[in-house]
Amino acid sequence: MNCVIIDDEPLAHQVLEHYIAETPGLVLAAKFRNAVDAFEYLGKHQADLLFLDIEMPLVNGLHFLKALTTPPPTIFTTAYKQYAYEGFELNAIDYLLKPFAYERFVKAVQKAKSLVAEPTADKTGNNLLIKDKEGTLVIKQQDIIYIEGCRDYVKINTANQTYITYHTLKGILEKLNPDSFIQAHRSYIVNKTFVNRIQQDTLILSNQTFVPIGLSFKKALIDFIGS
Repeated sequence: MNCVIIDDEPLAHQVLEHYIAETPGLVLAAKFRNAVDAFEYLGKHQADLLFLDIEMPLVNGLHFLKALTTPPPTIFTTAYKQYAYEGFELNAIDYLLKPFAYERFVKAVQKAKSLVAEPTADKTGNNLLIKDKEGTLVIKQQDIIYIEGCRDYVKINTANQTYITYHTLKGILEKLNPDSFIQAHRSYIVNKTFVNRIQQDTLILSNQTFVPIGLSFKKALIDFIGS
């Protein structure tokens, strides 16, 4: 996992760099003393895990994370416990209160690794099983309307709820029933049960979602829907 550190304290950098070096599977890709420089980096590079301080000059960590279009999995590292609730409201994986021991760091990293594990299908093929912060989530495939890929995570949309999980669109597609699901665009998978209309280069779904049709997917998609 490629890690990025954003923290204005030199000592915090030293501790995190040491912990990352001691942990198998983690690689320090970049480190920053302020969020402004990190924002430019993350616009051009993918991070698998972000270690983010909150109280920093220029822009604090909470505002920084809110500003990211597709935020990477994030572990907050801060000396201020009063921000914990807001941190978890932003779907942070964990909240490490400084100073934290290596054992606590490893526990947070294990949570992150469980979230990026590949999704699986159950033996019947009727459900999609994905990891979230509280364990394994079971989603009925028949309830999935469409799935949207957003760089390093996907949004699984049902009629009642949207689930966000850190997986690849390709990995999700491999676990879905091929008789019901097909990729319509490099960023979208659709359930043909919910396709209401094909309008030029757009699918209109039964919930009035408009899904673009990628040129390279168009013929296979139309054949699939018509079968």
